[in-house]
Amino acid sequence: MSVRPRLSIGLPVYNGERFLGQSLKALLSQTFDDFELVISDNASTDRTAEICRDYAASDDRIRYVKQRVNVGAAANHNAVFALSRGELFKWASHDDLYDPRLLALCVDLLDRRPDVVLTHAWQGYIDSNGTVVATVRYPLDTDLPDPVKRFRSHLFGVGGDDFYGVIRSDVLRAVRPHGSYHHADRTFVAQLVLQGPFAQVPEVLYYRRDHPGRAERSAPSKRARAANLEPRRGNQRRNPTARLLAEYVGGYGAVVARAPLTLAQQVACYGYLSAWLASRAVPGRSRRMEDSFVRVGARQSNIEVK
Repeated sequence: MSVRPRLSIGLPVYNGERFLGQSLKALLSQTFDDFELVISDNASTDRTAEICRDYAASDDRIRYVKQRVNVGAAANHNAVFALSRGELFKWASHDDLYDPRLLALCVDLLDRRPDVVLTHAWQGYIDSNGTVVATVRYPLDTDLPDPVKRFRSHLFGVGGDDFYGVIRSDVLRAVRPHGSYHHADRTFVAQLVLQGPFAQVPEVLYYRRDHPGRAERSAPSKRARAANLEPRRGNQRRNPTARLLAEYVGGYGAVVARAPLTLAQQVACYGYLSAWLASRAVPGRSRRMEDSFVRVGARQSNIEVK
């Protein structure tokens, strides 16, 4: 592909053979097709490379690279963006599924809303078999014009998976790359929240797969999650839990300091950050994501991959 695509999709993967083919089919079947799909294989040891090469051979929109060693999920996520060429960018997960209209509706919304930096859709949760077990309405106020209010909602709210939205590439270049400390994805999205409003397509078009092998479940401790992002983080002596937590909190502080805010807006954001820290110290104050779930119950259905 020599012509610059409108959108780049970055798919970092490690040992994803079980669900990778389904995810690739869902992405390649999108009604919006002006995109490139950049896959970075993080030195997988299963059939991931074989699956990726087979798909790349049949679709010239795919570019496949394989890391020589495991560089960690954070560096692998950053790698696919560094390799991208589109004016828009989206990260994709190797185990999730996507409604065929997702990209078209998200790109159209960005075109109609020049003030918006990221678009996404409501999400559903699927199990290992692709059965929809829950749907989630978007719970955050990230569409507000006031960056302070957007930041407050991001801090105190739960859910959204905005990390997997369609994002303007120039905005991504204006923020720091994904870090490797505990919950670095949250501080990364906070950077985007302070760059401009988000907008949601009010339909369930993104299906996140919840299964035992998902990173959050297979790495239950803070250090294990950080080691998944950067293998060297597994060293307990160099990366005690206190350090990981301090980097997480400090990451939020750095986000506010670097954001395009007035002094008054910075002060307000630091005030909300202080209130958020105090709330974390109170047992039971954290609101669980399941509070936003709409259980499917007897109306369970399977997502069909064309």
